[in-house]
Amino acid sequence: MIPRYTRAPMGAIWSEESKFRAWLEVETVTSEVLAEDGLVPAEAARAIRERGGFDLERMKAIEAEVRHDVIAFTTAVAEKVGPEARWLHYGLTSNDVVDTAQALQIKAASAILRMDILHLMDVLKTRALESQHTPTVGRTHGMHAEPTTFGLKLLNWYAEMRRNLERFDLAAEQMRVGKLSGAVGTFGHLSPEHEARICARLGLEPAPIATQVIQRDRHAFYVGTLAVVTATLDKIATEVRHLQRTEVREAEEYFSPKQKGSSAMPHKRNPITAEQISGLARVVRADSQAALENVALWHERDISHSSVERVILPDSTILADYLLAKTADLIEKLVVYPSRMKKNLDSTGGLIFSGQLLLDLAEAGMSREDAYRLVQQHAMNAWQNDLVFRELVAADPEISARLSPEKLARTFDLDRQLANVDAIFARVLGSE
Repeated sequence: MIPRYTRAPMGAIWSEESKFRAWLEVETVTSEVLAEDGLVPAEAARAIRERGGFDLERMKAIEAEVRHDVIAFTTAVAEKVGPEARWLHYGLTSNDVVDTAQALQIKAASAILRMDILHLMDVLKTRALESQHTPTVGRTHGMHAEPTTFGLKLLNWYAEMRRNLERFDLAAEQMRVGKLSGAVGTFGHLSPEHEARICARLGLEPAPIATQVIQRDRHAFYVGTLAVVTATLDKIATEVRHLQRTEVREAEEYFSPKQKGSSAMPHKRNPITAEQISGLARVVRADSQAALENVALWHERDISHSSVERVILPDSTILADYLLAKTADLIEKLVVYPSRMKKNLDSTGGLIFSGQLLLDLAEAGMSREDAYRLVQQHAMNAWQNDLVFRELVAADPEISARLSPEKLARTFDLDRQLANVDAIFARVLGSE
């Protein structure tokens, strides 16, 4: 049974209201910490906490004049707080507030994304165990190679998502930092101890060193990790798209009774969800490139990164959230056709066992070069003339002289090829 969970709305985290609420919380906690040390009057900190607020339309009107969003914000809040607002923003520069508040938003976004990843892992693990011993053909270069199981495909994706979880946890933790060290990071007005206490109350760690901004290698790593996560989702979706092709038809995404695949061709059952996942994953990869461009800023800061982040941080987290949910739904409802898998396995008349035949002949005393030549000769004949490879092999006196009918049957034994499937599952899942 796949555990259910209620997904929080990712988009709400990036609304203007949420952003300015985060700014206000940074300002409020700062005033409270400074009040404890007598740098700000206690009544002022209390007034900021109790009366602090803002009106979005008023802020927009102020910003239209002053052309500075933080000044527009502090002015709008000051109008709500009253005379005590002269202590608002005390000792801070704009990015002390903006970067620290942004870390709060990313922390909230990361909590949702982590739940998304865990849910997809649950789905992949459940479906992998269902198909653990469902034989299917493995393909390399798009061509039939050797037998595998459908469960191993899913288990491989599960293992990759587990690595993605480890990468994501590291990236999210590196983004869980605030800074209140002033205009060039030297603590010209507050102290490192103040910063540490403020960050602690916000659930953040202080950046050990900063300029006017938290360094953007953190953001590049975070968005880059989302690009890797969604690249895995693209990989999963691409495989589903291939498996759903008419000529293959080993699995397909769920198609509801009232769904229509084409305006012109009523028979169509297109893999639209998988194609959407593949397409939108490209956007997250593009966002990661923009995040990398933000790492290099002029001296202690410029604002070339700021406009970019207003797009890529909401964009990449919202898309990652959406794609993780879409992929989980795709796999949970995926329709699997074991009989078609078996038919495809058998479709080449045993060609997929050519490697085993090569080994068995070598073990029986034939040189590897002679064995390879002989097996390839029959394989190419079967391929080009639509013949049954196993029958050609059985009729060859050179082979029958080396391999008895019982040994030849063992060569073409599917269970022999898949004897280690359980060991692979045990190695991946361990004690889970």
